[in-house]
Amino acid sequence: MELGLATKNVLISGGSKGIGKACALLFANEGAHVTISARNPETLETAMAEIDAAGPGTVAAFPGDMTRWEDVQRVVGEAIGAMGSIDVLVTCAGSSPGGLIEELTEEDWASSLSLKFMGYVRAMKAVLPHMRERGSGSVVLVVGNDGIKPTYWETTAGAANAAGINVASSMAEQYGPAGIRVNTVNPGPVDTERWDGLEKAMARDMGITQEQAHEFAVSSIPLGRIARADEIADLVVFLASERASFINGAHVVIDGSQRKAKMDR
Repeated sequence: MELGLATKNVLISGGSKGIGKACALLFANEGAHVTISARNPETLETAMAEIDAAGPGTVAAFPGDMTRWEDVQRVVGEAIGAMGSIDVLVTCAGSSPGGLIEELTEEDWASSLSLKFMGYVRAMKAVLPHMRERGSGSVVLVVGNDGIKPTYWETTAGAANAAGINVASSMAEQYGPAGIRVNTVNPGPVDTERWDGLEKAMARDMGITQEQAHEFAVSSIPLGRIARADEIADLVVFLASERASFINGAHVVIDGSQRKAKMDR
């Protein structure tokens, strides 16, 4: 299937590992010009070398912290300088601490909302005016199924994700007339470094082993496994492409029909 992404210019926040890097690899393989951003310059350099070898597209990398408006503005400016424009924005930079409400701190809530929600808002605030001037664009926010299927151990993520979905719907309505589509992709558990950390935190809070935490997650998914990062990337890249030209304001769940099972403490 021809996706029409050759020579398109793509900015990916959180592009140095996990789902973000998987998206960058696939965009590059499709011939797009890719700019990735993340906080750690070393992981960015490593990811850039891998993405550069993935396909005909070019790649650039700029470190930045999506909790800082100044960094977001700088990264967007650097991406436009490197590629000439931004046709596609993909936001993946964001994680939220798991835990029960009695144990979550003010800092846990603040860190979740500042990165996982406001980081996405800042990226859109910086990029959408540029896309509006050009008369086209596609934004895909990688959010999470906790915004649609809440669970009490992931309340910080669920709150940030629900807010992200709400704002994405609003932006789809506001910017659709300007030729800009805004959609969200909402994964369940995905086999990444971040998920390994969440399993460890769940094991700690629930008084179980990490193996038991992993089996708990797997048992909640009818397909009997957690997702691979490249499976999420397939959906992100399709939604960003011209083949999804009439999809706007959609919130696509990709979680193997995960059930939110009861956690026994």
